[in-house]
Amino acid sequence: MKEKLLLMPKVELHLHLDGSVPIDILEELSGLSKEDIIAKVVSNNDSSLKKYLEHFDFVNEYLQTKENLELASFALGQALEKENVIYAEIRFAPLSHINKGLKLEEVVDSVLLGLSKCSVKTNLILCMRRGAKEKDNLKVINLANKYLGKGVVAVDLVGDEENIPFKESEDIFRMCKYANIPVTIHAGETNKRDIKYVIPYTKRIGHGIKISDDEELMDLVKNNDILLEVCPNSNLDTKNIESYTKHPIRKLYDYGIRVSINTDNRTVSNITLTEEYFNLVNLLDFTMDDLTTMNLYALDAAFISNKERSMLRQIILK
Repeated sequence: MKEKLLLMPKVELHLHLDGSVPIDILEELSGLSKEDIIAKVVSNNDSSLKKYLEHFDFVNEYLQTKENLELASFALGQALEKENVIYAEIRFAPLSHINKGLKLEEVVDSVLLGLSKCSVKTNLILCMRRGAKEKDNLKVINLANKYLGKGVVAVDLVGDEENIPFKESEDIFRMCKYANIPVTIHAGETNKRDIKYVIPYTKRIGHGIKISDDEELMDLVKNNDILLEVCPNSNLDTKNIESYTKHPIRKLYDYGIRVSINTDNRTVSNITLTEEYFNLVNLLDFTMDDLTTMNLYALDAAFISNKERSMLRQIILK
């Protein structure tokens, strides 16, 4: 079964660069042992989303040069190639990579260069942060606008959802809407508070699983044709589900809500997309046809042209 799942053409829309740098690359960049890297980077019974996010601080220390960003991006692209991912949208926060003097444009160019050396079709999503100064988030919007259609396809909002509500960032997303910059927004990972506020701005929500106990919100998401970028293993790591078998993705999918399958952070959550598929089949009774349907959902919501979408659809349905 795993071999069959490995060979299956896949689409991944929710994938963080800094959470997905392979262990061997982090060894090379840091000079630390594999054991030390794993202890610092891989999630191990984190008590909350906030604790989970702390793993990224260590990784980002080593993603402050053009060479390191290019190497990390290339390595991630190679990992996606091995899993037969045919399209991926990779996200990261550019402002996290300018601590040693890089310009924001150099950060984006370096990531694009690394990914360009791989056969997987990829695009970038630039992340703003909850709780950041508005002037900093505006820098990300302006950067995205500059690179829109040149390897960047959208912006995102990341960070401590539990303690920093979306409403504090809403003005920023009004600007995105005015500037016609596509967005996806992390929401509904730890609570459902933000869901109704983000829907006017996006057709995609990162995670969104906390709507599963609220039929009114499920109807709102379904009727607005919102795609949920679901990351099952990550939700387990952040203690937002009790066990994989209790993940609400089965309920959401059966309700008719569009969901896609993603790793979120391949390294931090120690997971591959193939392993996510395997868990869904073996623990939640999803079928191969279900997985194909969810890949088509992802493709329909991807920030790409209809021509590109049509070409990738043919690969999935072949």
